[in-house]
Amino acid sequence: MNEKLKDYLTDTLPLQADWVVKLEEMALAENVPIMDKAGINLVMQLIRISRPHRILEIGTAIGYSALRMLEAAPDASIVTIEKDEHRYAQAMEHIRELNKEQQIEVIYGDALDKLQQLSENGSTFDLLFIDAAKGQYQRFFELAEPMLNPNGMIISDNVLFRGFVANPEDVPKRYTKMVEKIRSYNQMLMSHPDFTTSIIPIGDGVAVSYKKS
Repeated sequence: MNEKLKDYLTDTLPLQADWVVKLEEMALAENVPIMDKAGINLVMQLIRISRPHRILEIGTAIGYSALRMLEAAPDASIVTIEKDEHRYAQAMEHIRELNKEQQIEVIYGDALDKLQQLSENGSTFDLLFIDAAKGQYQRFFELAEPMLNPNGMIISDNVLFRGFVANPEDVPKRYTKMVEKIRSYNQMLMSHPDFTTSIIPIGDGVAVSYKKS
């Protein structure tokens, strides 16, 4: 996205609560890849519209997006998975500070394993938010999608990955395989018979996939 346009969108957003600013500043200082401000604003608006009761997040990091999603749906319950022990501990701390541990369950472990366990336990969700290892997006989708209720939604972040998906000839060698996987994931979403998908060029690219009834 054009930087001036990105700055404009960010500048139009309302002032945020102190805890939001604190987490955003922490993420910047510690180089934690949280969703950008305009992107999370879009996610929150989608949540306000769709009113999910149960949300599954893949990739907790410091708890920022889980807490923002709960802000948009105060009566919802959220299950979120994080495999980095340090980030898991930080997320737990932030969730406890805001007294949200009754609504946000943080699972420590590899999402590929934990998603299988959730499925075996009969868990179901109204919204899935995928924001973890980009090279695993398709596998995350395959494991989580059966748990998504009809008329549910899957939101996938970073699907344009710095614009490289549109310019594969310009991709640095270290990102070649990842970009190939993201392009494949995007194509799968757009052609999936059970979903209708729009890819929105906000932040690093957000795919919004609606599961048909």
